[in-house]
Amino acid sequence: MNGADRHALLQIARNHMIAHLGGAAAAEPSLVGELGRHAAGFVTLFRAGTLRGCIGRIEADRPVARVIAQCAVAVCTEDPRFPPVTWGELPELRIELSVLGVFEELAAPDGIEIGRHGLMVELGRRKGLLLPQVATEWNWDAQTLLDQTCLKAGLSVEAWRQGATLWRFEAEVFGEEP
Repeated sequence: MNGADRHALLQIARNHMIAHLGGAAAAEPSLVGELGRHAAGFVTLFRAGTLRGCIGRIEADRPVARVIAQCAVAVCTEDPRFPPVTWGELPELRIELSVLGVFEELAAPDGIEIGRHGLMVELGRRKGLLLPQVATEWNWDAQTLLDQTCLKAGLSVEAWRQGATLWRFEAEVFGEEP
């Protein structure tokens, strides 16, 4: 994705957050070029360098511009770890976007490369996903990433040995300047 498309996605996210918190309807995002490509994505918010929310969509079944617009609205109110975002916070929030690539099933965790791959663990109705940048930010090795992804899914750290499916993926990660 080129710089103009990245900038456009960041603007779509911010504009949808502003409209949502202001009680207005945001304009339909442009679907020109890469913005119309179907992709999964996440919107992450930071306040003073600290996580303030993260919501995403793992299905690549709609244009990435729409995914980012929807996730930007959702991250304001639907991340259960945080209270809803307020209008007064908006100027202090930094937006980071993750546009996900293809999910590849893994037979074993030795195919995980820290800094390159995110991970999803799935067993029955339980799923846990951690974006590629999480392991780097926390200085985790592949085993810790695997353990933490299992825990995020509400599973034991041994779940990947007990029938859970492992998926790795890459993501294009970019954000507003701090």
